[in-house]
Amino acid sequence: MTASSFTDTADTRVITTGRRGGRPATGSGPRESILGRAGAMTVMAVFTLYFLIPLWWLFVASTKSRGKLFTTNPLWFADPQLIENITGLFAYNDGVYLKWMLNSVLYAGVGGVLATVIAAMCGYALAKYRFPGRETLFNTVLGGVLVPATALALPLFLLFSRVGLTDTYWAVLLPSIVSPFGVYLARVFAEASVPDELIEASRLDGAGEIRTFFTVSIRLMMPALVTVFLFQFVSIWNNFFLPLIMLRSEELFPVTFGLYAWNSTINQFPELRTFVLVGSLLSVIPLIITFLLLQRYWRTGLGTGALK
Repeated sequence: MTASSFTDTADTRVITTGRRGGRPATGSGPRESILGRAGAMTVMAVFTLYFLIPLWWLFVASTKSRGKLFTTNPLWFADPQLIENITGLFAYNDGVYLKWMLNSVLYAGVGGVLATVIAAMCGYALAKYRFPGRETLFNTVLGGVLVPATALALPLFLLFSRVGLTDTYWAVLLPSIVSPFGVYLARVFAEASVPDELIEASRLDGAGEIRTFFTVSIRLMMPALVTVFLFQFVSIWNNFFLPLIMLRSEELFPVTFGLYAWNSTINQFPELRTFVLVGSLLSVIPLIITFLLLQRYWRTGLGTGALK
């Protein structure tokens, strides 16, 4: 028998032994224990219930009449009349709730789009252009992220009152289009997703800077910009303190502040309790729809930022 035959036989025995030894020859990582998996599932189940039970209670309470709201099981139905409650909500005070919903769509939709575009342009410029003071400017923007919105409320009110813009749509819309956190995200995403070679190629083809941004760069940044839009949309929709100090006319209220105004007068008008509950339930629906429609782009945008 030749030396090569001995070698082949030894190799075969090694491979066979590795396969029969109960552990693959290639080796695998540590297997997850059943106890660890059960613990993780338990924690996720507890937090899921923690977040969903209030929403479930809100839905159940919205289907009850005012007389059965506190006399029946809080987590189960009793003679559901959700349609009647919604009809009464829309008809109350000449349909002012619908005006509040439209105002919130205006503030959050238009403000979110404008804030996203402005943040995209600023982040793109900070990522792709080299100019003196760039890092200082970016650090200033990061400093704006750390400033709480409540600290800026009084200066904004004094500024808008001097120019006569309080109690107008502009008093809520204009501050909403500035997003330092959006600028930060846009810069990170632009550095990760827009190659410098592609920008140079566009310039060689004769495209200007604005055309390059809106026809080439912004398409590559689109998943990330959806993320910025979602953050800004939710932030504006849930904004309460800014309308509180800026608005006095009821027809200009967003839905969050309008429901707060109703809730403050429940002792004088007990019938508003049901309307507040139904209105709170309906005000959550646009947020859920927006997330469901844009969640694919949102995940992609967050993944792009994580890679950076």
